[in-house]
Amino acid sequence: MAATYEEIISDLKKRIFKPVYFLAGEEPYYIDLITEYIEHKVLPEEEKAFNQILYYGEDITISAIIDTARRFPMMTSHQVVIIKEAQSLKKIDDLTIYLEKPLLSTILVFCYKYKTLDKRTKLFKTLDASGSYFESAKIRDYLIPGWIERYLMTRGIKTDPNASAMLTEYLGTDLHKIVNELDKLIITLPETKPVVTTALIEKNIGISKDYNNFELLKAIGEKNILKANMIIHYFANNPKDNPITLTIASIFGFFSKLLTYHYLSDKSKNNVAAVLKVNPYFVKDYEISAAKYNVSKNVQIISLLRTFDMRSKGYEDPGTEPGDLLKELVYKILHL
Repeated sequence: MAATYEEIISDLKKRIFKPVYFLAGEEPYYIDLITEYIEHKVLPEEEKAFNQILYYGEDITISAIIDTARRFPMMTSHQVVIIKEAQSLKKIDDLTIYLEKPLLSTILVFCYKYKTLDKRTKLFKTLDASGSYFESAKIRDYLIPGWIERYLMTRGIKTDPNASAMLTEYLGTDLHKIVNELDKLIITLPETKPVVTTALIEKNIGISKDYNNFELLKAIGEKNILKANMIIHYFANNPKDNPITLTIASIFGFFSKLLTYHYLSDKSKNNVAAVLKVNPYFVKDYEISAAKYNVSKNVQIISLLRTFDMRSKGYEDPGTEPGDLLKELVYKILHL
């Protein structure tokens, strides 16, 4: 059975090693964490010169890797062999020959990023059966705010729900990028009150707490015409920092969830949060917006968004400036 990140790290800390770690998947963050732990923590510095080897997939063959893996370590219990960019390896299925009888004193690590193994192959089944296969799936966007809050919580830091939502809008789903920005924030936090807020984000990351997609959605949802117009004018003047395609995608995501909300028979906070995959804190935003936009308006808005998405990409549009397109779109939404 495939191993989890937590299981692998826990065993490594206890110095329980598997002869092979095949780390695959679309999300490189956890692959890197496991690899870095093995690279830096398994062998002491004085043993690495003779017993730790790093290869790259483009520069090595499976047969050469197997030859190296079958060597015994020098004057220590283990040797570590790491294959980075293993997705570039040719004839990867030939590794099955080694897996049938791996050398227990070798820790062989494959960093197979942005791809996964075909689960019908003998190679996958062999790795899966031994618990040597780890698959790092891309985290869905709606799970990112919770991921941010848990990451900070493990460091004793609280998070304002608005702050985690704002970070998600700005940083997307790239965990490396998210962690990098969070670590910068952590350094700036006062010891007496370690809480990440929207004001702290604005000061240290450069995201405006007043002019961003998160605040635009809130303004549109409340039909706050003045605030929505202020935000889109700011976007029009700063198009590089606020690409229209991302803004349209954010609005589309919101109204798609709002349409789902309209058809829910159980509109209790917990059920809405579970179905829409949002923090319960934000359920009230959908309650407010549902009163402003009935089903008919909601459907018209989704149709509008599809049209403006095509126009923003040059379809049946002579070249309207993105800022002007966004102003027209938001005007039509607010005045339906």
